Amino acid sequence: QVQLVESGGGLVQGGGSLRVSCAASGLTFSRYTMGWFRQAPGKERDFVAAVTWTGGFTWYADSVKGRFTISRDNAKRTVYLQMNSLKPEDTAVYYCAVALNLRVVRDSHEYDYWGQGTQVTVSS
Repeated sequence: QVQLVESGGGLVQGGGSLRVSCAASGLTFSRYTMGWFRQAPGKERDFVAAVTWTGGFTWYADSVKGRFTISRDNAKRTVYLQMNSLKPEDTAVYYCAVALNLRVVRDSHEYDYWGQGTQVTVSS
């Protein structure tokens, strides 16, 4: 049974930093691309970032490029999202996801398993 468990969310002031983590179990973690998405109230779930199984290639949404960094530790079966220079518009529930046969990295429908999400709130 695949499980993804996010942690590390919270409340931070604008301009601050936060790191969220996602621990995976029930799959061969090191084989798959991992992604982060976010969903603000009343909005669709949007792509944030993704990383290949080796960690050698990453993708970012334009809105977070230069501020957020995705990384993974295959030994710990964990993927991270370091968020710097946070803005109030970054406020959302952040979800990690795993894609078993990924073709379009920014498409949430391509991901097979999801975590329960962790709330990130950025105050102005």
